Amino acid sequence: MKDVPEKCISCGVTLLGIGGVRFPCPSCGVIIARCNRCKKQSNIYTCRSCGFTGP
Repeated sequence: MKDVPEKCISCGVTLLGIGGVRFPCPSCGVIIARCNRCKKQSNIYTCRSCGFTGP
């Protein structure tokens, strides 16, 4: 199993408690973590493994 990120991929905030989300990259499957704020604001993220970009 791959390491699960503990920081938001968009802003770098540490994910603690409720509201953050972890999901597989739609392109390569690497786990991506996002904080509640970036998720709600649809901030752009880029997968560090394959370069996939999403809102």
